[in-house]
Amino acid sequence: MNTQAIFESVIRDARPSSILVGGSTAEAAAAEQLSSAGDIRVNVLEHAGGELAGHSAEPHDLALVSDTLEAMDRTTGTLLLGQLRNLGNRRIAVLVDDTSQWSLTDLVALGFTRQVGGDGQGSHSLYTYNIDTYNHKRDWNNPKYWANPEMWDKARW
Repeated sequence: MNTQAIFESVIRDARPSSILVGGSTAEAAAAEQLSSAGDIRVNVLEHAGGELAGHSAEPHDLALVSDTLEAMDRTTGTLLLGQLRNLGNRRIAVLVDDTSQWSLTDLVALGFTRQVGGDGQGSHSLYTYNIDTYNHKRDWNNPKYWANPEMWDKARW
């Protein structure tokens, strides 16, 4: 599986105006895309112990992470991914080595969806987070079902 090609397809699908990259594979994919479409702003992920610094702490349209989580313990990696998600990055794509300590449940717990899975023999899995599709609209989550405005001033709870 060509990991750089996976990231290049993610970039083409997202059509971002700004990309945050962390890891050699993500940087190579962003550089390839930058050479073909020069109007993309690319920043390199800066972190110290999971804490984001500099331009990394700003929202981007797309964040690509590769070759990074494998070198971190789970707590630091979880902090890093949580900050990327919570600081307003619209889409995040994480490429994780299948032989690393990171499992499907670790990333699903952070709101990621598995897109491409490897065969487990030295391959990689791609996990994505998209704020636009993360929290779907639910029928019960509106005033019709929980506010009961017709009961206001009629009953005491």
